[in-house]
Amino acid sequence: MSRSGYDAVVDVDDEGDLGHTDLQEDLEFHNSNFDSNPRKGGASSGATSGLPLPVTTGGTGPNTGGKRFLWTISYYAQFFDVDTTSVLSRCWAALYPRANFLDVLEGNPDLYGPFWIATTVVMILFLGGTIDNYRAVAGSGDFAYDFKLLSGAAGLIYGYTFVIPVILYLALRYFGSESANLLECWALYGYANLIWIPVALISWSPISILNWTFVGVGFGLSVFFLLRNLYPVLSATDQQTSKILLFVVLGLHFGLSIAIKVLFFAHGSPAGGDKTPPAAAPPPGDAEKPAMLFSM
Repeated sequence: MSRSGYDAVVDVDDEGDLGHTDLQEDLEFHNSNFDSNPRKGGASSGATSGLPLPVTTGGTGPNTGGKRFLWTISYYAQFFDVDTTSVLSRCWAALYPRANFLDVLEGNPDLYGPFWIATTVVMILFLGGTIDNYRAVAGSGDFAYDFKLLSGAAGLIYGYTFVIPVILYLALRYFGSESANLLECWALYGYANLIWIPVALISWSPISILNWTFVGVGFGLSVFFLLRNLYPVLSATDQQTSKILLFVVLGLHFGLSIAIKVLFFAHGSPAGGDKTPPAAAPPPGDAEKPAMLFSM
């Protein structure tokens, strides 16, 4: 018995009866809960950081061993794993914020909608600013496209959509908000830009007060959508910090609205250069008349 590495104790009564030896009825088997590889026990410690771990299971391939690495396309493809129906329902929830948007995401925030919404806003702002520029110089000579409008719109919209959420996420994590999630912040800011598509389409009116009204409506709807869904996350910090972050979010979004109106839907836009038509040069004959009269 000792050679097998185990010791056995058998209770035998005085008469040599081993007692009840039918163990079939009392024998039960249970699944083991021991991990065959104990080094995997800490793999889920980064699940609350807002982004999936740099190496995740689910991929296949001879060189990856069924894992997705940070430098592979399959790692970033998971952020765009969404169908058309889901994107449309999220767009509708952003335009008509009746329910909490984080519940609409169902734990699967995507970057597909935010990227294409931001790209559409950039193109429409460029076209709207170009039309406004053309209207300002119409009839005064040849018209030249100003691609500074395109670079200005791309820098403004992409920077606001993808950089501001990173700063907000880092601030929330610094002040102790455990519920902050970077992908959800990107999704919130990305889908909040959807309102600027109809605003940009109808803000080509030459009536300035009407354009200001459209921009004001867009600002009101989008900031209500942002604050309603960010408030539970901001309130996870202390009261004073949450108020400061709330005003920062409000101020940055107000600045975006003013920038859209001033830079792309106003004559003399700094993003598009000087839009005032050049003064027509006087005919050569008219320029010589004053000298001739003076000599006479």
